[in-house]
Amino acid sequence: MFDLGWTELLVIGIVALIVVGPKDLPGMFRAVGNFVGKAKRMARDFSQAMNDAADDAGVKDVSDSLRKASNPMGSAMDEVKKASSSFTQDTMSGPKKKTEPKSDLSDDRREKAEKIRQKSAEAAKSRLAAEEAARAEAEAAKPAQADDVVDTPDAEPPEDSKA
Repeated sequence: MFDLGWTELLVIGIVALIVVGPKDLPGMFRAVGNFVGKAKRMARDFSQAMNDAADDAGVKDVSDSLRKASNPMGSAMDEVKKASSSFTQDTMSGPKKKTEPKSDLSDDRREKAEKIRQKSAEAAKSRLAAEEAARAEAEAAKPAQADDVVDTPDAEPPEDSKA
């Protein structure tokens, strides 16, 4: 747009200070700032409206197809990235909420499947309890093993500690 450096802005500020005066200078800068802000908002709104009109007309689809035709390798890589990102989002989003499965099982088979699920859950709980008990026994056995080690005063210190 405009190419104004610090020196040009300094000259403009000094001239404005002399012409407008120090008393009215902040009000003038505020008015200029409001004007520039309004102009930027109008330009942004116009640009957004033009982009929306172009999207409605299908220009984006045409430009995408032209880009894919001119760079087939890049468009293939874009598809790979898109597929991998959706895979990553699906796998990293955590477990899905448990919903009632829609199955075509009869009532009798559904009841049997539920019994199997319950038995599996009970077996898993008992296995976890057994593992916890084994872990507790192992922890209890560790201090007893440490007490078996007897300190003998006749034992020679290791080679590293001799001076």
